[in-house]
Order: sequence, then C-alpha cells, then structure tokens
Amino acid sequence: MPSFDVVSEVDMQEVRNAVDQASREVATRFDFKDTGSSIELAGNQITLRSGTEDRLKAVVQVLEEKLVRREVSLKSLSYGKVEEASKATVRQTADLTAGISSDHAKRINKHIKDMGLKGVSSQTQGDQVRVTGKKRDDLQAVIAALKAEDFGIPLQFQNFRD
Repeated sequence: MPSFDVVSEVDMQEVRNAVDQASREVATRFDFKDTGSSIELAGNQITLRSGTEDRLKAVVQVLEEKLVRREVSLKSLSYGKVEEASKATVRQTADLTAGISSDHAKRINKHIKDMGLKGVSSQTQGDQVRVTGKKRDDLQAVIAALKAEDFGIPLQFQNFRD
C-alpha cells in the first residue's frame, strides 16, 4: 500500500551558514557601524542584538534574507519580545521549531480526512504524520492539498513508497 510521511524539519547546517553570512554582513556594513549589532546561534535559538529597535529590525531583515536565500523556511522561526539589554541596547531571540506538534498533527489529519478521498488514512507517529492510501494518485492529491494549505509550519514530504 503506498504511503508517505509529512514532516517539519530544519536543516541546521543551512541555518548555521545563514547566521554566519548575516553576522559577517552586519559586521562589515557601514550602516551597522558602532551600533553593537550582532547575531549568534546557540542550539535552536538565534539571539539578535543591536543599539536601537530600528537597527534590530534591520538585523532581522538581513538574517531573514540570508535564510531565504539558503531555502530555510521563515515559518520555522518564532520571534520573542524585544527586550532591553545592558548598555542601552535591545535584544531579541528567535527560536527554531522543528517537528509537528500534536495540535498541528490534528489539523493536518483533519484536513486530510475532510478531503474525503476513499482509501486514504493518516495517523500521527511522534513528530510526523504517516499518510497511506490505495492509489498513488490519491496520495499525490493529498500532497498538493497540504502544500496549498497554510498550517503555520514548514512541511516536507518524505519516504514516498509504492
């Protein structure tokens, strides 16, 4: 019986490369000179620092530009509040979320069930959703429908088996 997995993953190597590129650009650009702007990656958290909120927004824009260029979905980022830091600077954290939470899995399963395709079923397995069906064409229709719907997280489709 054909099946595939719906997952939400982030390529940490690409994230690391994007953060390095953005950090280098922030260090060399003239408009960031003497603002104390920096970008750091620690685990699944990116810390952005700058002198003012406007400069911080520009740092976020540089980071997002580099992530998009490296094909990392911006849906995997969740930004925290802008907080005051030492020496009259501001700081913001961005968490990288990977995996499908139980709430998102329920929404994905409900969306697949609401399509009403005969012989197609889905179940949650940890942080992924396995979709099985009798016909390959039905599974391709499910993939197209999931790509069209916005669940707020990046979705990838793996292990397509006949």
